[in-house]
Amino acid sequence: MLDTRLEELTLTEEQFCRISDLVYNYCGINLHDGKKELVRSRLAKRLRTLKIRSFEDYLAYALKDPSGGEFTHLIDALSTNLTSFFREPQHFAYLREHFYPALLTRKRAAKQWRIRAWSAGCSSGEEPYSIAISLLEAFQGQGRWDAKILATDLSTQVLTRAREGVYEAARVAPLTGTPKQRYLIRRDQGASFEVAPAVRSMVVFARLNLMQPWPVRGPVDFIFCRNVMIYFDKPTQQRLVQRFWDLLDAKGLLFTGHSESLTGVQHRFEYVQPTIYAKP
Repeated sequence: MLDTRLEELTLTEEQFCRISDLVYNYCGINLHDGKKELVRSRLAKRLRTLKIRSFEDYLAYALKDPSGGEFTHLIDALSTNLTSFFREPQHFAYLREHFYPALLTRKRAAKQWRIRAWSAGCSSGEEPYSIAISLLEAFQGQGRWDAKILATDLSTQVLTRAREGVYEAARVAPLTGTPKQRYLIRRDQGASFEVAPAVRSMVVFARLNLMQPWPVRGPVDFIFCRNVMIYFDKPTQQRLVQRFWDLLDAKGLLFTGHSESLTGVQHRFEYVQPTIYAKP
């Protein structure tokens, strides 16, 4: 007989407000009124897994878990993680055609061989691996460089997938020809691909809450924070953008998502082109 408990679970307005406040205070995600059904449906799946019959009981369970593990599950359930290799290709085109040539020339003149980047909100890893591949391509014939990409996310689940570095063939479709042969290892007769060791060694994955202190040593040369700030209100965005400014090196870049801009946020960045901002 079909179990209908999932459909029958009711999320009251008071419970929704409590969950929204908890999530906002913890990680800055703004769950406005239009997200109530999303919250209900995603958390209802977790309730069914745990055989908990009401949201009230689930909230009590999550908040009383001394390990904090269940609250992490709650946050994971409400975090949206959509990504792909070389998503928003105009960003990678700008890196390849403008930023990398100037960066490598500047670093070489100063005899500095260290390059650091940050993928803030890295999801299942396609973004930082794409950054690593773009750097390796830029390094061709340019000598040896010490390059690392910090890749962070709030969700433990997506970080586990990212560290594995194995993707279905459809997920790696943007990579073709020589780059695909150079940076991906074919598995299962081409049904899936594994990110090559040369790429994986450049990326360091870590769980990080953007609202809390950052164990990140600057300066960094560029930051990808794409389709993350859309979940924050303007005051939270402004604080985050200022912290990015403080961390970036001079002439560093901040990349935001296609549906994001710094309009309405006080900042000192120079506009380069849509969703690309420079620290002078």
